[in-house]
Amino acid sequence: MNKQSNTYTIIYIIVMVVVVGAALAFTSISLKYRQQANADADKMRQILASVKVEVPQDEIADQYGKLITSTYVIDADGKKVADAPDAFTVNVAMQSKEPADKRMLPVYECTLPDGSLKYILAMYGAGLWGPIWGYVSVDADGTTVYGAYFAHQGETPGLGAEIEKPAFSDQFQGKHLLVNGNFTPIAVVKSGMPAPEGADYVDAISGGTITSKGVGAMIDNCLAPYGPFLKSIASNN
Repeated sequence: MNKQSNTYTIIYIIVMVVVVGAALAFTSISLKYRQQANADADKMRQILASVKVEVPQDEIADQYGKLITSTYVIDADGKKVADAPDAFTVNVAMQSKEPADKRMLPVYECTLPDGSLKYILAMYGAGLWGPIWGYVSVDADGTTVYGAYFAHQGETPGLGAEIEKPAFSDQFQGKHLLVNGNFTPIAVVKSGMPAPEGADYVDAISGGTITSKGVGAMIDNCLAPYGPFLKSIASNN
């Protein structure tokens, strides 16, 4: 075949596209398991971070298996859903957009080395430039926040991105999600602004107003459906 002809060029391009495409597809399929394993490990790390447990990368799965002693899904009435998928696989991003009474709410029970029980609840919302998410752990009284973890996809470094720093998340420790027996979201208040009456609050990120508002809205939207569940725990203490 004449290598200078248009036909040769077209055939050559087609063959190269097929070969390269097949190689990329094979690579993607081959690495899919590893990619999923890495994503699962990072999610486990975040869940553990909400109870102040930091472990080396190679010990995450092991520690998660030891400390997370029970997982289940509840409905907006605070009752376990018998035929629900595994809590770890629930897409919180999608659930956060559903009506509150239609959501599947994952719960992770964590038993720390000292024997104390914590309930870990999942959140997902919107920041300035993209999604934000996190986990809040609650003491066995069903009311008091033990710890919190927040993450983001693309908030501004030094501003909104500060939500992932302990200086922000540590403020939530000791705050309350139930006030006088009713769910009351923890407010994120800008410096100099009045705090909401009857609710606990934390200081917003300086210069990260929209991201801070996003965190506040996320807490309200995602944790309010857990209200009946928290109240049932509190009533048993």
